[in-house]
This record gives sequence, C-alpha cells and structure tokens, in this order.
Amino acid sequence: MRRSRPDDGPPAAASDGGLDIAAPRGLRDLRRFSHEAMATVYEVHAVHADARYAAQAAQAAFDLADRLERQLSRFLPNSDVARINRLAAGETTRVSDSTMECLVIARHVFDLTGGAFDVSIGTGLPSLELDAGDCRVHAARSGVRLDLGGIGKGYAIDLMAELLEEWGIERALVHGGFSSVIALEGPANRDGWPLTLSDPASPSTVLAHLSVRQTALGASGLRKGDHIVDPRTGRPVRSRRAAWAAVPRPEPAGAGARMAGRPRLAPAAVADALTTAFMLLRLKDIESLCQRNRGLEAWILPPPAGSPPDGSGLRHFGDSLSGSPPAPRRP
Repeated sequence: MRRSRPDDGPPAAASDGGLDIAAPRGLRDLRRFSHEAMATVYEVHAVHADARYAAQAAQAAFDLADRLERQLSRFLPNSDVARINRLAAGETTRVSDSTMECLVIARHVFDLTGGAFDVSIGTGLPSLELDAGDCRVHAARSGVRLDLGGIGKGYAIDLMAELLEEWGIERALVHGGFSSVIALEGPANRDGWPLTLSDPASPSTVLAHLSVRQTALGASGLRKGDHIVDPRTGRPVRSRRAAWAAVPRPEPAGAGARMAGRPRLAPAAVADALTTAFMLLRLKDIESLCQRNRGLEAWILPPPAGSPPDGSGLRHFGDSLSGSPPAPRRP
C-alpha cells in the first residue's frame, strides 16, 4: 500500500513504546507518504516544494525497504535469514552486504549489552562466525534461530534516510511504525522535528516533548503484553513499562558513515536494538552505557507499582535532547 497524505491528516498510531510525532502546523510543502513493509507502516515526512519529486524519492525509499525485507525476514523461505536458520553444524551460506552489515551491528550490540539484546533469542548468536569481507555466515553448531525484528526496521530507515539525502531531500523524518524513527534536518526556521514520549498504557499522558534533528530514536513498551522476553532467562519482561533510546547520526551522514573495513554507523539500527535492551538492563548499567557513549540518551518508565500513576517516575540518562522533561500532561 502506497499513499500520500496531507500534512493536516491524522497521525499514524504510536508505537508500543509511546513515541509519536506532533506534526508541525502551518508548514508549506510538508509531504507525507506511507507504505507497508516488515509487518509495519513506514512513513516519510518530507519538506519539498515539488510534490511529485518528493513522491518519487519516497517511493525509492519504500522500494529499498521492500528489498531489505526480502533479505532480512525469517518468514520468507529463501531470505538470507531463513537460510542461516537452516544451517547445520559446519555449514556456511553467503548473504547480501546489507544482511551481513545488519548481523555485524546486532553482534556489536549483543556484546555491548552483555547479551540483553540477542537476535538469536538465546539460541547461540556467538556460535555464528561472520566473515564480513566475503559476506559468509558459518554455523559452528546447529539450532541457531535468528529474528532481526528488533533491529531490521531501524536498519531499513537508516538506509532510507541516506537514500532521501542522495535525492536531495534533506528536511525529512522517516519512521517504521514509530518504534524506529530517524530525523534529518528539521523544517525551515525550526530547530527540529517535534516528537513526544507517552505512557504506552495511557497514550494521552505526554511524558516529554523533544525537538530532534540528525538523530535516531527507538521505542519499546508493553502495551501488547508479554511480547518482550529476556534472552538470558527466557522470562517475559515486566520490570518497566517502556524504554526509549536516542542515538545521534554520524557526521557526515550518508556514504561517509561507512568507514573502511567497518560496518555502517547505523544509528537507527543501534537505537532500535538498545531500546529493547533497555527494557531489561539495570538502571545503573543503562546510566553507565550513556556515560561511556557520547550522545547516547535513554528514558525509562518503571511499572505502575514503581512510579506515580501520572507517569512522573520517568527516568532520564545522557545529555538531554529536550532540556528538563516537562510535567506529564493530558491534552
């Protein structure tokens, strides 16, 4: 499904993590396009004088998301991930550059979080040997089962944002179901794209207002129940209601974000993965990660038993995108 919406149309539904856009009002040339892929709805919000050109650029970005889905989905029998999941001990398969890059990023975040983010859901990610130079995956043992749902959407919007920049669309925001968002430059005469963080159990309770540019954000929450499982224990997560992560884009972005011999610096993929890990990690570990990684930011909403009912128990770590979070309010 592909369609264009006027800038005063209804916003897309917020993610389980309560991340949403407060669309700027009164802007000229704000274009909005949407497309279904990877079991979610992707949207491109772009400021451009030529509506037809903006639509073509958005279509190119959506086509890229479709190509990535054919490589990364575990549900498609001939995808890269499906072939990896069928590997027996000692077998090897070749994958695309994009799949390999996504796997390298996933392994990096696995190491960074002590296994709290694990695309194998505890089935043995470290036993997969990744030959990034030759794009080959070797299974040291059988039974590893990958699910890139916790990082694939973020990776897709990283590449979609770079593609929009190649088309000259520099003032844009891209999201995948609002669980993964990347903001390029904001609309003219504004300091960024306006976003809100809300309690997933009470979307009208706004916890913080952000103005974001050149930044990726991820969101996770428990609005759908016990769908987040700790890969280290196999138990569902109930220690917090929601978590958000913000990661700055590298400078310069686009092609320069890939360094020789190293994977793309993909902030949306990293934010996507970290927000899942932040649902599991101890607060002191989240704080330590934010202190060690400049620009990394986290917001944690504890369960109702651990915080006031108005959501004012929101915890924040890292340099603030929003200054002091405002008191929660109901519009």
